[in-house]
Amino acid sequence: MTQAAEGNPLLEGLPLLGDLPNLKGASVLVRVDFNVPLRPCAGEPSEVVDDFRIRAALPTLNYLIDQGARVTACTHLGRPKGAPDIQWELGPVREELARLAPQVELLENLRFDPGEEHNDAAFVEKLVNSHDAYVNDAFGVSHRRHASVVGPPAYLPSAAGFLLQREIEALGGLLGSPERPFVAVVGGAKVADKLGVMKSLLNLVDVLIVGGGMAFTFLAAAGHDVGGSMVDPDRIDECAALLKSGKPILLPSDIFALEVGAPFGCDSSGGDVHTVGADVPDGWMGLDIGPDTVDSYARVIATAGTVLWNGPMGVFEDPRFCSGTAGVARAVADCPGFTVVGGGDSAAAVDELGLADQITFISTGGGASLELLEYGDLPGLAALRAAANAPSNRGTILDRSDP
Repeated sequence: MTQAAEGNPLLEGLPLLGDLPNLKGASVLVRVDFNVPLRPCAGEPSEVVDDFRIRAALPTLNYLIDQGARVTACTHLGRPKGAPDIQWELGPVREELARLAPQVELLENLRFDPGEEHNDAAFVEKLVNSHDAYVNDAFGVSHRRHASVVGPPAYLPSAAGFLLQREIEALGGLLGSPERPFVAVVGGAKVADKLGVMKSLLNLVDVLIVGGGMAFTFLAAAGHDVGGSMVDPDRIDECAALLKSGKPILLPSDIFALEVGAPFGCDSSGGDVHTVGADVPDGWMGLDIGPDTVDSYARVIATAGTVLWNGPMGVFEDPRFCSGTAGVARAVADCPGFTVVGGGDSAAAVDELGLADQITFISTGGGASLELLEYGDLPGLAALRAAANAPSNRGTILDRSDP
């Protein structure tokens, strides 16, 4: 992680766990991201399907306990819309946490109160009441201006937890002095979701590689026929402007296409699948990058000093259209440089392929990682830097009147 931390602007002024006062006997509120998948059980409470996010927070929770603190964790789960909802109660999560860290108390779902998403001052005061310090270890929600994320640092000595710190070291290092060449691979379905971060990345990277459904809007902007493929006509001009940016932007040279009207996705079959070039004929829709494209992308990735990958190359949940994502995943895993996978579907792909241990860093927050790269900061980080105990603010009197 050292290479990525060098020249990292986001670490400047950010209070870390060592910046907290003596924690012996203190009560510490920790914002975690335990938004874990649950499996309903017939006649019984739901159970946690994957406890990765809980285990990821254990280093911070155990550190605080070892320092003599009383630890209370808080998290959201699902989208209960500001009111209690039995399907999003934290009972199953609490049971799993009790197994892994029995000394940690867990509050009920933060989003049961509308004050959480509205960043309500009264809800912030309720959260910080009786606590002596606050730790944010929830990178996946640090792009949200929610009460539990941005409120407590105005009241309490605060710090980034170990998990949040690792995210900032890895992703923030991409904004500082990454090893060159810096190659970004961006995929996914909707071009509108990625244009902002792509504009920012073009100021940082040496090569930008494009795949997924969003590639067809770029191909249309470059003058190619796209048949019945997914295209956002309102974004064609923006894509054309990016293609004229002067930085190398690589687009697919061949495509796996399915006849229009045939089903695709999980458990789908039927319809003819053909490999076509960069032009998709009428009556066909592109759903994955082809083998020549995978080879050309892999050759570029192999030479990189730094790689960032966010977004699948095709409809990878359909076995007929997973080879592009799998090929790029293997290329990123084989790259000897510093490799970062930006959460979400890309992280799921490397995990399913058994490649996770060959990636330098896998982010826990897809949306947060994209916003960090697009805007250069996150509300949750800015709130921590404004805490009275932050390196640049020590000696400041805490103002409890306005979180």
